[in-house]
Amino acid sequence: QVQLVESGGDLVQPGGSLRLSCATSGVIFRFYIMGWYRQAPGKQRELVARIPSGDTANYADSVKGRFTMSRDNAKNTVYLQMNSLKPEDTAVYYCNADSSIKQYWGRGTQVTVSS
Repeated sequence: QVQLVESGGDLVQPGGSLRLSCATSGVIFRFYIMGWYRQAPGKQRELVARIPSGDTANYADSVKGRFTMSRDNAKNTVYLQMNSLKPEDTAVYYCNADSSIKQYWGRGTQVTVSS
């Protein structure tokens, strides 16, 4: 059974930092392109960052220079370090695993940026 479990979401003040984690099981992790997406209330889900196995990550323009995605193939886990958070970063953040044949989603973790 495939599972993607996100954690690390929280309420944080503008300018603060959070680190999200996504632990996977039931997939051959290294074969999957891993991604972080987010969905704010009333908006469509959007790509935040994406990283193929062993390659560098690609980022949405809105988070470049502030967010860093990394993957640990030994731990079957991906991370999203989020710095200089802004109120517009408020959303549910979802982990995605994509093999081009199948893709899987986690249930999401809430990030709220507010003073």
